[in-house]
Amino acid sequence: MNKIVDEKYSIPLKSVETEFNLEPVWVPENMDDCIVERADISRPGLPLAGFYENFEETRLQLIGYMEHSYLENLSSEDRIKTLDRFFSHNMPAVIVTSGLKVFSEMKEMASKHKIPLYSTEKPTSPLMAALIGSLSVSLAERITTHGVFVEVYGEGVLILGDSGIGKSETAIELIKRGHRLIADDSVEIKKTSAKALVGSAPELIRHYIELRGIGVVDVRRLFGMGSIKLSEKIDMVINLELWEQGKLYERMGLDEEYTEILGIQVPSITIPVKPGRNLAVIIEIAAMNNRQKKMGYNTALELANKLAALYDSKNK
Repeated sequence: MNKIVDEKYSIPLKSVETEFNLEPVWVPENMDDCIVERADISRPGLPLAGFYENFEETRLQLIGYMEHSYLENLSSEDRIKTLDRFFSHNMPAVIVTSGLKVFSEMKEMASKHKIPLYSTEKPTSPLMAALIGSLSVSLAERITTHGVFVEVYGEGVLILGDSGIGKSETAIELIKRGHRLIADDSVEIKKTSAKALVGSAPELIRHYIELRGIGVVDVRRLFGMGSIKLSEKIDMVINLELWEQGKLYERMGLDEEYTEILGIQVPSITIPVKPGRNLAVIIEIAAMNNRQKKMGYNTALELANKLAALYDSKNK
């Protein structure tokens, strides 16, 4: 897999403002230079009280009821001193939640230190959870790989293999059978949690697929909106390779294979390709079988247990 060179990701603060419908109280003129680089969110209760040891100033800061009550009980002079010190840190933005009043001193210090200040009617905890979820996806560690990514019976199937082996043709057949295309040729994979990988297509080539001899086709226009999907969790990897005479391929399915992507082990299988094999049907079966395993049923293991029981009964 080809790893993207730049491993430090950021998103414009403006996109966070738009997504969460934040009300600007004070923002700098150069908003295009304001970025968010951390998915973590802070409630700066202790810093406002004067304890700045280990203060994470690179996080978005939320002012909720607790922080607001503390500031409200200060005199105007003390509130200015407290907020002056707080806004002197290079924070991406400060958000006052729950429709709470924005103190005039807060707006004054935001302007003085050039720190974006927002307000919102959204409650603190739900907003924090939503921000973390959204930023975790936007700022996730990622790689890009050459392959095809499709959704088959609700399973995200990443199809890998050498160029020209038939990945795109197989994807078209799967689409005709009612499944959905997520990405062709280039698949962007994000690590959204310690156990989850999400794949999508680069925006420029989203919904397009290349068929040798025909060229590029627009799947969305040919097959309709139901034939495409923007992103999906990667549930399994299928490696396509040319059939090699004499090579031993998995017959029972007892041996579990995995492909490591961004430190996560993803179940994988290798399918040999030769004329006459219906790859679309095989991939459908593989997806259903993988889903069945996740639900606790392993056909190969059940058959092996039956054979072992039969062998034991005959040798008693």
